[in-house]
Amino acid sequence: MNNPVLQAFFIGRALAESISEEVEKNITNLLSEVGKFDAEQRENLRQFADRVMERAHQEAETSLEGTTNGNILQSDGSSGDLQANIDELRAEMAQLRTELQNYRARRS
Repeated sequence: MNNPVLQAFFIGRALAESISEEVEKNITNLLSEVGKFDAEQRENLRQFADRVMERAHQEAETSLEGTTNGNILQSDGSSGDLQANIDELRAEMAQLRTELQNYRARRS
């Protein structure tokens, strides 16, 4: 290699290939690390969701200890049917609506 131009060309070419290989290796490593981080975060999120669901189930079981066979233990200690309670509340709401309409009619 007596020609300096030819020598500079091959040196430049070798330099460009080496830089390209290093960039490729660094990008591959970066993408690998991002993939590992993503997998770890997904696993952490899954474990967190499992813990939350387990806690919710425990709390639900604890709150259901006061219920038996679909009957709810009322605040006065007696047990009643849930549907009956709902019906009573609906009847009270209808009565209150009627009273409110009457009140508004008297005020007009």
